[in-house]
Amino acid sequence: MERIEILDEAMLQGQAEIWRYMFSFADSMALKSAVELRIADIIHSNGGPVTLSQIASCINGGLTSPGITNLARIMRLLIRRKIFTVHHPSDGGDLLYDLTHSSRWLLHDSEQTLAPTVLMIDQTWQMAPWHYFSQCVKEGGIAFKKAHGCEIWDLASRNPDFNKLFNDGLACTSKVVTSAILSGYKQGFNSIGSLVDVGGGTGGLISEIVKVYPHIKGVNFDLPHVVSTAPTYNGVSHIGGDMFHAIPNTDAIIMKWILHDWTDEECIKILRNCKKAIPRENGKVIIVEIILKEDGSGVFDDIGFVMDLVMFAQTNGKERTEAEWKKVLEGGGFSHHKIINIPALVSIIEAYPNAQ
Repeated sequence: MERIEILDEAMLQGQAEIWRYMFSFADSMALKSAVELRIADIIHSNGGPVTLSQIASCINGGLTSPGITNLARIMRLLIRRKIFTVHHPSDGGDLLYDLTHSSRWLLHDSEQTLAPTVLMIDQTWQMAPWHYFSQCVKEGGIAFKKAHGCEIWDLASRNPDFNKLFNDGLACTSKVVTSAILSGYKQGFNSIGSLVDVGGGTGGLISEIVKVYPHIKGVNFDLPHVVSTAPTYNGVSHIGGDMFHAIPNTDAIIMKWILHDWTDEECIKILRNCKKAIPRENGKVIIVEIILKEDGSGVFDDIGFVMDLVMFAQTNGKERTEAEWKKVLEGGGFSHHKIINIPALVSIIEAYPNAQ
């Protein structure tokens, strides 16, 4: 007789985990479709739970029967992932769909939203580099460049559609992180007269800082094609340039999610330019970045390691542990730093050219 091997519980669990990870892209694609269809917005605008038919009626003027069935299948997975919730009426009526704490982050018109970032991260341009990971392991190189023939900054500079998608995605995460900076770093800006946001994009972060601390003279510094699309803000000037060449002189510099895009050697070059731009005695650089914790169990700690692979896919950079940050900072001429935790995925690293 043929021998039939019975797998023990651990082996079955292991198999199930491989199936789950193999198809984990389905979660992000279902999430993206929910954002594109504005499902969270439809439920929110209704002011309470809605039926599937009510959601369907608000999409493109109303869905046909096949469309409603497909919508139900997407919602079924997102409910299982706790992105949305469903209620079973006691009278046996249609199921009622509602928001959760997660889906409230998908509202397009909210001040605190991640909807544009979902569209940016899960877009075809951004997903293609992930298919080149094994090739990068064997040959080295940048996954994004292997996928598109150019680096991400070059594509943004010559492709207006991608540039808008990229800037919109970064702008909404900037709002989320900015709120955490302003609530968790209240004393950090008091003694600053001028502040340059290096790699500040369209100026969202520096404008909010200046709004709360109007004594600060704010400068948004980024590549010319980026600042050319930046709106006007009170108390903020936009300067186009290259942080690898020179940074405008200032009392202090802030960099949010900039250094993780670059290698250690490139970070050291940027930091040395920062050091030249600030006063030696009381100048400081405020670095807003993820700090990886190998055994961390905090609410965001696992996401840090995912973000490290996002850097692998998109740039030549990486996320870093505190020890790795210390090495980079010292190479850039910053002999002292301290870490300030804020309610966000990122932390603040205050770096000084002299020990204080």
